[in-house]
Amino acid sequence: MMRGYIFDLDGVIVDTAKYHFKAWQSLAKKVGVSFDEAQNEQLKGVSRVKSLEKILAWGNTTVSDDEFVSLMASKNEEYLEFIAEMDESEILPNVTEILQLLKSKGHPIALGSASKNAKIILERVNLLHMFDVLVDGNSVTTAKPDPEVFLKAAQGLGVKPDDCVVFEDSVAGVQAANTGGMISVGVGSPDVLSEADVVVKDFTELNEQFLENLRK
Repeated sequence: MMRGYIFDLDGVIVDTAKYHFKAWQSLAKKVGVSFDEAQNEQLKGVSRVKSLEKILAWGNTTVSDDEFVSLMASKNEEYLEFIAEMDESEILPNVTEILQLLKSKGHPIALGSASKNAKIILERVNLLHMFDVLVDGNSVTTAKPDPEVFLKAAQGLGVKPDDCVVFEDSVAGVQAANTGGMISVGVGSPDVLSEADVVVKDFTELNEQFLENLRK
């Protein structure tokens, strides 16, 4: 059976979550809102606009439309400064090996990420060539948990949604995969990702047999 494999980026392939946290924390400080790691977890897989809306709501704070746009831009600039220093050492354990395994078996591979900087990051860590299809925040109009990003990835791969496996570290991402009718593999804590079809700590738990046995 020829399956399609769709990977989220942040927290699945590379740990850019730490850079998002630093940049969001800096932004929150500018508008006088306290922001901690627990709140940052709620922003995983969420668009930049929705993330800023959440931060402002937590602080019961409002800004003008112009300031909203300016804040998003400043957050992204700070984040880009962080990721400009990334290299292959930032790829999470066993991810490269799993991508190589899937390639060797002829499986089509896509990225399905909310990040608008996905291509830059994949280039920095030298993994862009591993992906047949790239669907990111520049390609979709609706954020996770809407399944648009994964459905577009499946379409690009030429694979039916129910023949696709999605790797996700966020609740919103798992929900998007499930809504799209795909097999969802949560990467992280079973307590957080309980809606996933299966949960692994990280990619060191994956091998060829594991992938072949995946079922909805």
